[in-house]
Amino acid sequence: MGITRDSKGSYKLTGKTTEQDVLAAAEGILKAKVERLGNVSNPRDATDFLRMRLGALLHEEFHILWLDNRHRILSCQKLFTGTIDGASVHLRETVRAALTVNAAACILSHNHPSGVAEPSAADRAITKELVEALKLVGVRVLDHIVVSAGECVSMAGRGLM
Repeated sequence: MGITRDSKGSYKLTGKTTEQDVLAAAEGILKAKVERLGNVSNPRDATDFLRMRLGALLHEEFHILWLDNRHRILSCQKLFTGTIDGASVHLRETVRAALTVNAAACILSHNHPSGVAEPSAADRAITKELVEALKLVGVRVLDHIVVSAGECVSMAGRGLM
């Protein structure tokens, strides 16, 4: 990769550095920052990381930030990949992933490649289904964050959950 970090924490571009190199480095920096937080006291703590991870994609992806009982970060997983205007989200696979990491809570997130982060009727419906399915196995859904390149919309913040 064409990006290095010196002992003072400064970053420097070296050699041939592609846009993908820069984006991968930025995601890594934000992921380390989220992990350093240790826990998520407010779902907005993860917004910058999720925007970097999902905002520039040309297809939809559905990710979940898994948390323990004290909202410490266990994992951030990409569970489903879709097309330019949708991704199929499977309840069974989501519940299986929650049990695998032994999660107590989670923050759902997906992107809208259209650039409009407004939650759709389908987003609201799948969120409701996921909340109900995960509740059966003792996992609380704290938020569903819809990401575009320019903004993130918290469904919990909008009162949609």
